[in-house]
Amino acid sequence: MANVSPWTVEKPTALLVLADGTVIEGKGLGATGEAVAEVCFNTALTGYQEILTDPSYAGQIVTFTFPHIGNVGANGEDLEDLHPANRAGAVGAVFRAEVTDPSNYRAANDLDSWLKRRGVIALTGIDTRALTALIREKGAPNAVIAHAPDGKFDVEALKTKAKAWSGLVGLDLAKEVTSGQSMSWTEKPWVWNEGYAQQDEPLMHVVAIDYGVKRNILRLIAGLGAKITIVPAKTSAEDILALNPDGVFLSNGPGDPEATGEYAVPVIKELIARKIPLFGICLGHQMLALALGAKTMKMHQGHHGANHPVKDHTTGKVEIVSMNHGFAVDSASLPTGVEETHISLFDNTNCGIALTGAPVFSVQHHPEASPGPQDSHYLFRRFINLIRERKGEEALPEHA
Repeated sequence: MANVSPWTVEKPTALLVLADGTVIEGKGLGATGEAVAEVCFNTALTGYQEILTDPSYAGQIVTFTFPHIGNVGANGEDLEDLHPANRAGAVGAVFRAEVTDPSNYRAANDLDSWLKRRGVIALTGIDTRALTALIREKGAPNAVIAHAPDGKFDVEALKTKAKAWSGLVGLDLAKEVTSGQSMSWTEKPWVWNEGYAQQDEPLMHVVAIDYGVKRNILRLIAGLGAKITIVPAKTSAEDILALNPDGVFLSNGPGDPEATGEYAVPVIKELIARKIPLFGICLGHQMLALALGAKTMKMHQGHHGANHPVKDHTTGKVEIVSMNHGFAVDSASLPTGVEETHISLFDNTNCGIALTGAPVFSVQHHPEASPGPQDSHYLFRRFINLIRERKGEEALPEHA
């Protein structure tokens, strides 16, 4: 009788080690080494490159619930971080299926090589549904993701590192991803097979405070007629006012809003007092709420995806939106004079506020999408119309 070879089990080359000691084994992809972060899950079906380069994901490992990631490769246009050399964004990624070769005419690189250059550690071949269920049950865990091609890991050391990490609460990560200096922005939204146009006839000036801003936010504002000056997160109100802005944008970003708010909230309060039109998204929304006297809170699992239903109380309409946040504004803490304009229809958490009698509003979700539906693009027109009203100009139609 011929000898029968025993079953061979492929040695894991990547691990996800949770703070509670759970060890998840898989196949490594992308950068080697290890990184400690919070694990979340994202339910978007497309846009993995935009997700991984969103600075709001700093300090996080993204689990993709859609099983097939990487099949359209990567390119130089679908980036969301302002400074790719800084590699702001997720530190790790978890995929269900093994990544295949790209099949898309826009692909310039395969996902593996792109992840390597970005310094993102990835793990494939695990049951992402089970991991997602764990996060929903127990909350977003702290963890270490590690990739070693030889499969050699000090598992006990990784467990200790995951358990010892303090997590996102209390962390000011905006200072890690913000621009180092002021800069101008003129790029407008992408046009199919044409690329990005330039704003060369601006009608107004918007200052964007960069707490981790996404490119497509800037493109949409520029596309509506604005010259944009981007300033670092710690820029003073005096320096912002010296730029003579017609409006100020408070950007998205990572980390705990209360930590970033220590230096951002006084600036926002001064801008509100000057009655300058203000628009905030995500972290900018949370810090505007803090500046108006509300409170923020850490969420159990957060909202991450491109299929979230949100109701706009000002119109009565329900929109499907893109979301990415692990903190939220406490609706019960909103003071008199601050109106709740949007809520999540998943859990009724706050998704928007406006200051009564003032040109000041913000939303928790991401109206710029990238990736995601464009239901909320009208919010950019709402902001621009506040500026036009202040300048005595006719309003744009809210929906193009």
